[in-house]
Amino acid sequence: MAEALLAARAQGRPLVLPADLDLATAWKVSALSEQRLRADGRTPRGWKIGFTNRGIWPRYGVHQPIWGRVWDDTLTLLEGTVGEVSLAGLVEPRLEPEIVFGFQRDPQPGMDEGELAACIDWVAHGIEIVHTHVGWRFDGPAAPVADFGLHGRLIVGPRVPLQAFTRPAAKLAALGVVLTRDGVERDRGQGANVLDGPLSALRTWLTAMADQTPGVRVRAGECVTTGTLTDAWPVAVGETWTTRLDDDHLSGLTVQFTG
Repeated sequence: MAEALLAARAQGRPLVLPADLDLATAWKVSALSEQRLRADGRTPRGWKIGFTNRGIWPRYGVHQPIWGRVWDDTLTLLEGTVGEVSLAGLVEPRLEPEIVFGFQRDPQPGMDEGELAACIDWVAHGIEIVHTHVGWRFDGPAAPVADFGLHGRLIVGPRVPLQAFTRPAAKLAALGVVLTRDGVERDRGQGANVLDGPLSALRTWLTAMADQTPGVRVRAGECVTTGTLTDAWPVAVGETWTTRLDDDHLSGLTVQFTG
């Protein structure tokens, strides 16, 4: 199964997974795929958390968070607020505006939000491009876990020290975003949509990670993107998408999509 998924990733094509795939097997598939990507020279740079937005759970058929690796060839750290992103090799890509953390110390499961904040070096607004080799309707979390956590690209805007925020948990939970495509508003979202806030989502995920994938940890120097503040929106070559945030500490982004 891992070989089939890696081939689909390399060729940018869909495939069908076994209907009886269970979550324990999906994590084994994910681990094997990671081993192969590392052996092929890819370097993990962090993590994505998916399905932290409860509002989209019924639409996609997944009712709990999942996660997957972010790689050196899927991560872009912008110096400004405008980026050009190729959709080549992605299958049914969608856009998700998110909040991203970068770590200066290893976070641990069981930490409260204040302790987690002390582990964080920077916070940024990011846009994740998710995609699926197996279709956008799932019967539980197993298929998206096996399918690389649905991760395609992560574009991270200007990084800001977390200390710039007073009461960062509350501020990030209250943060609002407006999402536009080619100048037309498509959606609005809020930080609280991701399991009551990005730091809350991080705390919940670390506990789930320790339970489902024991021995796997987040390390200093890695980044974590905490889930979409809006619905996930289909994107196409030639479109320009823009986010506008209502907090002066973080910059909105403009992403132009190429083939």
